[in-house]
Amino acid sequence: MNIPANLRYTKDHEWVLLEGNIATIGITDFAQRELGDIVYVDVPNVGKALSAEEVFGTVEAVKTVSDLFLPVAGTIKELNSELDGQPELVNTDPYGQGWMIKVTVSNPADVDALMDAAAYGKLIEA
Repeated sequence: MNIPANLRYTKDHEWVLLEGNIATIGITDFAQRELGDIVYVDVPNVGKALSAEEVFGTVEAVKTVSDLFLPVAGTIKELNSELDGQPELVNTDPYGQGWMIKVTVSNPADVDALMDAAAYGKLIEA
């Protein structure tokens, strides 16, 4: 199981990479494995300000549809347009080309409150 040390994680299996006040967000390797083959990613909230824990979109796999929860408050700045034609990037490269959104974070310090790689590893092993 791949859990990069430079990212922060949520109990809902999203990851966050903070660069300045911009957070890149996707789902973890664990989440994509649990979901199976991703066939569609829907993020209708570009340009919208959302609170932490609000649903920012959905990810559809062959057998299920799951909500995506925003890890920290902010405004959705960008959707990974590559996922429109290649949603399987979430499966093949969840921490790279499979990122989902970029968010302008309201309070960058909120990212520090998320789980580090060690804590997330313990969560998924439990």
